[in-house]
Amino acid sequence: MRKVAVTGGAGFIGSNLVKRLLSEGHEVIVLDNLLRGNKLDKDSFEKIKFIRGDVRDFTAVSEAMKNCDAVYHFAAVLGVDIVADQPVETMDVEVIGTRNMVEAAAANNVKYFLYASTSGIYSHSAIVKSALSEDVLVDPRTSYAMAKRYNEIYLAAHHKERGLNVISLRFFNVYGHNQDNRMVVPRFFEQAIKDEEITVFGTGNQTRDFTYIDDTVEACVSLLGISGAHIINIANEKEWNITTLAEKIIKITKSKSEIKYIESPAKRYDYEVERRVGSSGKLKELVNYKPATELEDGLQKIFEINYL
Repeated sequence: MRKVAVTGGAGFIGSNLVKRLLSEGHEVIVLDNLLRGNKLDKDSFEKIKFIRGDVRDFTAVSEAMKNCDAVYHFAAVLGVDIVADQPVETMDVEVIGTRNMVEAAAANNVKYFLYASTSGIYSHSAIVKSALSEDVLVDPRTSYAMAKRYNEIYLAAHHKERGLNVISLRFFNVYGHNQDNRMVVPRFFEQAIKDEEITVFGTGNQTRDFTYIDDTVEACVSLLGISGAHIINIANEKEWNITTLAEKIIKITKSKSEIKYIESPAKRYDYEVERRVGSSGKLKELVNYKPATELEDGLQKIFEINYL
């Protein structure tokens, strides 16, 4: 079993990952500033070492990384509107935080470094007709995506110069129970439960590759211990448009809600790409696994866990 640090471990993906790591017998240290609350359940929280701190604070990072042999670096500024309004904060957390993590990893002889990147890196390159592979020329246009791409390159350089094993995980629209309502799936659920209008930005024809949280965590755990430097899509390989997402949630909740289409704010332009679906070919090649939860099944699980 390993000693594993998880930054952002009290967040949506991080808390689910921590629970899984604990179930497999790993010793887990969580570093989180709790600005978005704490999604760790009581049982998990009692089993971990928790450090409240910011990844831009090298002292806190060094404490979290002490004697670890692996790290999942998931701390980030999240939410389309927050990122659009706070580009400097977004990039500081990404760039300074990741630099601190890498330096602490070197000092503690950490062997494996898994980093939360984003499918937003593809941006408008997503107009290609096939599923996006990791070899597609990327087109980051937001502070968040640009910083993520910079860190992918930075981590690959550390593998080349220092031998650190690194994996950058390009997550595609992860969704699941207990997710922050800044994200589209929980926002639609909240509106549907209250029989309010479900507000959709744009035409609703834009497509996304929704990947269920359990599948995402399975992929993250499966990749622990892989040597080399890799960029890996964590994707379902299926695309659904936003109108279909809203309709499925209305059906599951038996809601009286109607769908209302509204114009996207100008600051959301670079996020509102028309199409985004990823290829899981590289993930399957490395660990013989790919996400497979159907959207309707995942939404049903959310409804049963959060609302029944």
